[in-house]
Amino acid sequence: MSGIALIWAPFEDEASAAQVADTLLDEGLVACCNMIAIKSRFVWQGERGAGDEVGALFKTRGDMLHRAVARLEELHPYDTPAITGWTCEAAGGETLAWIAGLGPHEI
Repeated sequence: MSGIALIWAPFEDEASAAQVADTLLDEGLVACCNMIAIKSRFVWQGERGAGDEVGALFKTRGDMLHRAVARLEELHPYDTPAITGWTCEAAGGETLAWIAGLGPHEI
């Protein structure tokens, strides 16, 4: 295993974040998704904006990061989703063991 990776993406609401998270979980691309209510401020197409969103933090294996990001981009309801992913430099031993078991499975 190549360690743990995290992926961050904001969603319009909890329902859309949960739907995408469930698909990624079912497909074995992520081990977990934490959803957090956030207040967003941004510039989009030259205009200032603000709104309530739900931030989703996904946990996956480092070697699955690019596949998980690509699939998340396909599933995300925004036309241009702000998705970022990165590998972690440190994690607890039990967390590493949990994420190492990630992969396709039957529900």
